[in-house]
Amino acid sequence: MIVTIDGPAGSGKGKIAKYISNKWGFKHLDSGILYRNLAYKILKSQIDIKSTTEIKEIMKEQKNISFRNYKRLRSEKVSKIASIIATHKFVRDHINKFQRNFVNFNKKNSHFVIDGRDIGSVVFRNAELKLYIDVSEQNRAKRRYKQLIDSGEKSIYRQILKDIKLRDKKDKNRSVSPLVIPSGAIIINNNGNFLRTANQINKLIRNI
Repeated sequence: MIVTIDGPAGSGKGKIAKYISNKWGFKHLDSGILYRNLAYKILKSQIDIKSTTEIKEIMKEQKNISFRNYKRLRSEKVSKIASIIATHKFVRDHINKFQRNFVNFNKKNSHFVIDGRDIGSVVFRNAELKLYIDVSEQNRAKRRYKQLIDSGEKSIYRQILKDIKLRDKKDKNRSVSPLVIPSGAIIINNNGNFLRTANQINKLIRNI
């Protein structure tokens, strides 16, 4: 079984995916971590982010991609680079192929919950359950602000809100894998109490 979780940046996709993984014993794949891993390597290598040739060279060196969520991958610098490289089709094809191979290799004895911004719409279109997480821009900005402050990174709420609005616009209007509600997806309102969100999702999984 595959459960996909799509939605905009900061909507709580990762938290929901981790909950499903712990509650139901599904393997969790966080596609965002894969993009952030590549973004971190680009940042460390100090290459020209506008150079597709240099990005491809970094990708060739990256034989394996870790799904581990290291603290260093959650900085705003890494987030911005990840958002930029995710607009390239060759990068998305690389990441998508890695995810599909992982699922195919483990599908005999595992169920999966996979979160991202095009998982149900592009990567796993035939998933048994597709969820789309909906959260207001203001709530997402507040949550991101708290996350950064808690991690010791200086941050300004107004700037975060501005960045989220800009990222949403770019994600929805990009030519490669734009952010959309996948066909057949169930929209989950995650603005309020997480317990309410969890109960709704548990009911959906039980009914598959």
